[in-house]
Amino acid sequence: MLTAATWLVNIATIYVGVGLLFAIIFVWKGVGKIDPSATGGTFGFRLLIIPGTVALWPILARRWLASEGPPEECNAHRVASRGGDR
Repeated sequence: MLTAATWLVNIATIYVGVGLLFAIIFVWKGVGKIDPSATGGTFGFRLLIIPGTVALWPILARRWLASEGPPEECNAHRVASRGGDR
């Protein structure tokens, strides 16, 4: 009989496993589609983003599939540069 702790560890293992598989593919092909400035990223940069990609893979997968770019920042300086309220 499986305990709650065993279920939790199994679910976490599956989540990290899927995330690692996604991260390898995403870092190789997908990061440039979400953030165009990351297109020319070095090998070191791509290695650095792997842990975050593993942790946040559902969000990044949704963005990649929807081909969404990075969200536009909205702060007081951008609003003022546009000449008023957004």
